Amino acid sequence: MRPRGAQTEKEGVYLMELKHDAALGYLPEERPPVGKLILYALQQVIVMFPATVTVALITGFQVSTTIFASGLATLFFILITGRKIPLYYGSSFAYLTAISSMVAAEGTAEQIAQFEASGILPAALISQAQFGIVLSGLVSIAAGLIVRFCGRRAVEKILPASITGPVAMIIGLTLAGNALSDAAPAAGVTGALANWTWVIALVTLISTILFSRYLKGFLGQIPLLLGAAVGCAAAGLLVLIGGDGFDLFREMPAEALAASSWKLGDGSIFALPAFTFPKASWAAVAAIMPIAIATIPESTAHMYQLDIYVNDLARRKGRKERNMIDLLGRNLVGDGLCDMVAGVIGGPAGTNYGENISTMAITKIFSTSVLTVAAVFAMIISMFTPLIRVIYGIPLAVIGGLEIYLFGAIAAQGMAIMIDKKVDMFSSKNIAVIASVMVIGIGGNYAFGGNIPFFGLNVPCIAGAAIFGILLNALLSIGEKKQQAEEAE
Repeated sequence: MRPRGAQTEKEGVYLMELKHDAALGYLPEERPPVGKLILYALQQVIVMFPATVTVALITGFQVSTTIFASGLATLFFILITGRKIPLYYGSSFAYLTAISSMVAAEGTAEQIAQFEASGILPAALISQAQFGIVLSGLVSIAAGLIVRFCGRRAVEKILPASITGPVAMIIGLTLAGNALSDAAPAAGVTGALANWTWVIALVTLISTILFSRYLKGFLGQIPLLLGAAVGCAAAGLLVLIGGDGFDLFREMPAEALAASSWKLGDGSIFALPAFTFPKASWAAVAAIMPIAIATIPESTAHMYQLDIYVNDLARRKGRKERNMIDLLGRNLVGDGLCDMVAGVIGGPAGTNYGENISTMAITKIFSTSVLTVAAVFAMIISMFTPLIRVIYGIPLAVIGGLEIYLFGAIAAQGMAIMIDKKVDMFSSKNIAVIASVMVIGIGGNYAFGGNIPFFGLNVPCIAGAAIFGILLNALLSIGEKKQQAEEAE
């Protein structure tokens, strides 16, 4: 009889293989141990938090409601997609101009004055915007059903890697300005504090990169969490040495947390987010619904990113490839339903987040269980005021340091898509498509702030670049088969 606790040689080999698999990363269906799961989830929350909160602050939506909506929508997304697609749903910057134009058109002078004074939209205007957001979900759902009906080949014909690769690149590169703006000293800050702001950003960036490059095992899978911790520790040390004049930690605007459906006491500990309900507004539909088209190329590019990295991990682990791109239709339907879920309770419209994908690509943690827990954490954070303040309080310099790495990784993944799909860079057609998409996407961001004026419309530069790329690719594909046949002869 074998002593209790003893292992056979076969069991020992099996356990070593499990540890090796875990060190390589986690596929979508795999679940890490509870302790690791929690830390992986926190890492995803920290990554998504800045953009989600920023959208709320710019649009005037309730911050706590926006955070709650992102978590709830993500849970719905993971369930709707059968726990097969590891994506986090967050508020999208693509809708900022649309919401602003809706407010300008529908808001009374009193409502607009209230918004300008408090930074929060009156509930009546939020309700009108919600109606447009809910109906905008139909656009993504329709696109998803078309993709599922037409199949993968049709999608790759319309959106080949020569388009999705550059789209992924411009998503990252157009965000480069945001990353450096966050890493840079605040407006009006000069002297020693300005210099030390850059130092904190660089400390965060370099430590995150070093952790990602040199740490092995579990610690190598949480480089962004560790990098943020080092950046915050450096910022804290700066305050200890230099005093309050060197404090880079942030305070959440009081107005942003004032509204709630119910709160415990004065709401300083617990406050249930303020939920509002949609109110019919066709002006909101006209302003917001067309913007949903902009998120479709983004979502498609994100799925191509997932496809190459999840399949790479599957190969390393000796598992069957997942071919995530086959789930594009399901992803788009899920995206549309998430817009509806967020819109119904009072959150802004959104999309799946490239920064969370970059985090997964860097750490090799693609587990949907991690994102499920991250979504639950987001919902919990939204109800506890101190937690919102703590996460928001992370210095912008620290966030900027992380963003330089993450946004650059998004751009790099665009190149990886083209390499993986063996895009012919000597083809005149491909060069024309790639060049046009890149210049329109990046140029539109730098020349017009992200929205290109066109026949009275403000076209988001990424959407405009993708649409032009699709049309140009279709035009240049006319007679392609005949030409290839002639060249073969």
